[in-house]
Amino acid sequence: MDWDDFHGDEPADDRPADKYELSAVEELAAFFNENRERVFFANQLAILHERKFFHWVTYRAISELIRVGEIRTELRQLLTGVSIKLLWHKSHRYYRRDAAKVVALVNEYAGPNMGGALGLHGEQMILAAFARREFVMRGHNTRSYRGQTWDETQHNLDFIFERDGQAYGIEVKNTLSYMDQEEFDTKIMLCRHLGIAPVFAARMLPKNWIADLIAQDGYAMVLGFQLYPWTHVELAKRVARELGLPVDAPRAVAEGTMYKFEKWHRARVNC
Repeated sequence: MDWDDFHGDEPADDRPADKYELSAVEELAAFFNENRERVFFANQLAILHERKFFHWVTYRAISELIRVGEIRTELRQLLTGVSIKLLWHKSHRYYRRDAAKVVALVNEYAGPNMGGALGLHGEQMILAAFARREFVMRGHNTRSYRGQTWDETQHNLDFIFERDGQAYGIEVKNTLSYMDQEEFDTKIMLCRHLGIAPVFAARMLPKNWIADLIAQDGYAMVLGFQLYPWTHVELAKRVARELGLPVDAPRAVAEGTMYKFEKWHRARVNC
């Protein structure tokens, strides 16, 4: 299971906040002061502030602001049955109309059919991008390669691609949230067991995870956006405009993204 796209709760932690977390509290307090007439949800705020703070740090800052009464919160149930944690400034008296608009838009893009379509679409976009660069697919939804099989868990890889004698295990995560860290670590071990380089194609990964991946001879293909099908381009525009979330509906993975990966690949071939 990946990070919760809506709720944003952190496990209880009794350790005192460090300067980094206190900075997040100050930043979020200022943000709500500047947006007193708006309603947000937890993961939306984590994404809006992810260039400065890890998602989990933003969640802790939110919890602290709720604790001291600076912001209000309410859980609403989405059509999927999961709950969304709404947040607004304590001075916003007539928040219900704004909250209803947020929930309505989230229900539109977060339905079960749309969620499944996004996952499949992300895989197809990555498959097409590697094919255009003449990488050969050696496996799909697999945990075996050249006589080796991963049997420590039931995890598998979305794809295995080869070119120029180099093989890559590709994991695609077309989600707004971070993927689950245990799964991230397991997929790296899976790739190492199979003797291939791990590659994660995701909207965003925490910087410390990227460092760990590089240390394991892997590659972080950070897409920057959650990729919507072209048929949903108008919905993508609304989600980006009204919620400020990084979503887009391009025809293909950006050429620059694949150019950077191919440059890394060529460096490996020439080592």
